[in-house]
Amino acid sequence: MNGEASKRRRFGWLTVLLIVLMLPALGVLIHAVVPPPMTILMVQRAFEGEGFHKRWRGLNDISPDLVDAVIAAEDARFCSHQGFDLEAIQEALEENANGRRMRGGSTISQQTAKNVFLWPGRDWVRKGLEAGYTVLIEAIWTKRRIVEVYLNVAEWGPGVYGAEAAARHWFGKSASELTRTEAARLAAILPSPRRYQASEPGPYVRRRARSILAAMGTVRADGLSDCVA
Repeated sequence: MNGEASKRRRFGWLTVLLIVLMLPALGVLIHAVVPPPMTILMVQRAFEGEGFHKRWRGLNDISPDLVDAVIAAEDARFCSHQGFDLEAIQEALEENANGRRMRGGSTISQQTAKNVFLWPGRDWVRKGLEAGYTVLIEAIWTKRRIVEVYLNVAEWGPGVYGAEAAARHWFGKSASELTRTEAARLAAILPSPRRYQASEPGPYVRRRARSILAAMGTVRADGLSDCVA
């Protein structure tokens, strides 16, 4: 009897472990076709009283200039890596080790995994889960889907989420109507969207937007966004 009970316990634990391992994959499979409704960050900000402005738009209804701007600003090797930009990570480690401005090496895929499935923060548990989800979305989603989801869940201001809400909040127009300059300004504020403004930018955002505009030309000329087109 003790042997049978022990087998049942082991089977029970294996079943629980299998379910735990399958849940992330199931979530990724669902959001390969279903837009994520709300993220943990959105819920947190709403409880902090920032409101909630979000409108899902398919990639065909978002200006291609915004795609180029975000790839230029956030992840120039997006189309060539499999979720992790090892060159960017190495560059970040070297800059941080040399005492220069702290920077990260997160790709658009990693940011999408974090934004959709996880909570804000920098603890090692979250970083480990982020890596796992990044592998899953790169394996299950297309590059086009990753960018589409990213552009629809990114924070672009207090209570402002996604390209459509951002375009309307900052420029009073649809995301499909954004100019190259407007797209560059939106990409410029992504690292600190609650600190900077896209519509009336200060010196830092203007400088960063000009740099992004120049990089957008390279993205288009070198086909760095072709995997999204």
